[in-house]
Amino acid sequence: MNPQTALYTVEELRHLEERAAPLSGASLMERAGRAAVDFALALTAHDAQRPILIACGPGNNGGDGFVLARLLKEAGRQVTVAFHGDVARLSEDARAAYSAWWQAGGREVAMLPTMPAEGWALAVDALFGIGLARDIAEPWGSWIARMNALPCPRLALDIPSGLFADTGCASATTFRATHTLTFLAHKPGCHTADGPDCCGQLQLATLDVNAPALLAPGAQLICRDTLTAAPPARRANSHKGDYGTVAVLGGARGMLGALWLAARAALLLGSGRVLAAPLDANAPAIDPLYPEIMTRAPDTLPDIASVLAIGPGLGQSEEAVNLLTRLLSLEQPLPLVLDADALNLIAADASLVLCLAARGAIHRGHCLITPHPAEAARLLECDTAAVQRDRIGAARKLAQKFRAYVLLKGCGSILAHPDGRWQIHTSGNAGLATAGSGDVLPGMIAALLAQGVPPEGALALAAHLHGLAAESLCQQHDGPVGLNAGALARAARRILNHWLAGAENGAQA
Repeated sequence: MNPQTALYTVEELRHLEERAAPLSGASLMERAGRAAVDFALALTAHDAQRPILIACGPGNNGGDGFVLARLLKEAGRQVTVAFHGDVARLSEDARAAYSAWWQAGGREVAMLPTMPAEGWALAVDALFGIGLARDIAEPWGSWIARMNALPCPRLALDIPSGLFADTGCASATTFRATHTLTFLAHKPGCHTADGPDCCGQLQLATLDVNAPALLAPGAQLICRDTLTAAPPARRANSHKGDYGTVAVLGGARGMLGALWLAARAALLLGSGRVLAAPLDANAPAIDPLYPEIMTRAPDTLPDIASVLAIGPGLGQSEEAVNLLTRLLSLEQPLPLVLDADALNLIAADASLVLCLAARGAIHRGHCLITPHPAEAARLLECDTAAVQRDRIGAARKLAQKFRAYVLLKGCGSILAHPDGRWQIHTSGNAGLATAGSGDVLPGMIAALLAQGVPPEGALALAAHLHGLAAESLCQQHDGPVGLNAGALARAARRILNHWLAGAENGAQA
């Protein structure tokens, strides 16, 4: 596995540190400081005359800060170090870093200084690292609040102080970095929940350690390099039946838009045929924008579809419950993508919970669910805040409960597998916080399944394309403000075809 995509929990990182420490004459702390000084000098190359502020804490993160301060001083930069703590209680490595700073002629102040008249070139957070498991006490909380208001680049060493490394939850007072240089390996909390907002631009310094070679990671980031599944190359001698039939069930009265968004996404991502089955008896028989989409009666779908996407605009009616019950009880291993109201109906009915769990056990890998945090909370019988406090744990519980592949949507979407593995998505932005964006995703997933992409790969690829589509639209200034969900599938189609063309050209070469 690529060290740039491996994810480690705090417990795993402690084991990794033990194995990595003997590999070089320099301590991990010294190596972290060397990486940080290169980063800090590059970040302030245009502003070399102003001083740099480093706030050091009472643990090893503070030790990283002392190494950085010494190396910056040796590079000729003016450095102010603020440190509140007991030197005698520092770890051996941190105490050595403190002593080396003093031997280099450095000194520290006991309280965070006011900003000098010329301002700071850079403010560095070296207060608390990955071991933090509580809210930050004083005076450090006040330090962080003041540093967050500084009008200069703000660099966090390893992880922003106050951000929990395993969950991405921010404590009551958390450093808001413009840049984060994380050490040794990626932490889950930097990539989900509050993590991206707190970290700013994130960069990994491996400290010359190939982490996966020392300790197999429990998870990984999903990015272009880790996506291994794709629709097969299209043969000249093929027809629409070779690319599957997606049927989308939903569209109760007043919610037809959700159905059309999902069906259009399935069409644009390559399904050979797309059927829309609206529950609204007065629904039009044709989609005026995409007349290629055919409408069918809901009860005909199992006999003609190769993949079913259920939920966009489904509603809460008795008819919806009866249809969902029937489809979950199908004997044939028809892949099901369950979203939105399908999940809400399941959560509200114990018999449907049992149906879904039983189907997942019998047809392993054929159920894919895509809840947002509120839907996940209903399925887990907890509140949304509990899901957000541990997004990874919530997604894994759902995968285990239903023997399903789970995509817990949100900032840093979590993909959990029935066998316990999990991943975090790196694509996407705030433009996805718009009505209908979640309805596009199940259509994309279903289209990839219909073309023969395995469930695990279809969920990962669709979610990544969904996020990249939002990024692409924002680069064209079509978002994040006012990004409309209908544009996502068209952007995703363009990205996927570009990838596939590149792969085909590479194969021909």
